[in-house]
Amino acid sequence: MQTRKLASLRAGLSGAIAIASLLGASGAPSHAAEEAKVTQLMTRPLEGVPGKEVTMITVEYPPGSVDPVHRHDASTFVYVLEGTIEMQMEGAEKVTLHPGETFYEDPNGVHLIGRNASDTQPAKFVVVLVKNQGAPILVPVQR
Repeated sequence: MQTRKLASLRAGLSGAIAIASLLGASGAPSHAAEEAKVTQLMTRPLEGVPGKEVTMITVEYPPGSVDPVHRHDASTFVYVLEGTIEMQMEGAEKVTLHPGETFYEDPNGVHLIGRNASDTQPAKFVVVLVKNQGAPILVPVQR
């Protein structure tokens, strides 16, 4: 009787291991990538331009991090500090950016792709936005 229970337990354990192996081999990630960390560095009125302000932020992409489709309603200037990021505006080619490289987003543009190009290394960049005073930094776009 004890031998039969042990055999049944082993068979169940073998089945569970086989299912876990199949799920792992499916290529599906075991967890979602972390979201980007945004740190606001400063916001100041743009002298001589009533109703406008400049906001400076840093964005840190953990490995595999991806932004939602969005826009900024701002002239947006990006400078990559570390890692590799991919960016694409609607109607433009996707670009891959490395430290020291820049990217521009038109105030009317839709940002289709914003992501860390690496699944293993973090990325970090500075963003300067020239926008209407009090306007949000990011506006999600439904697709």
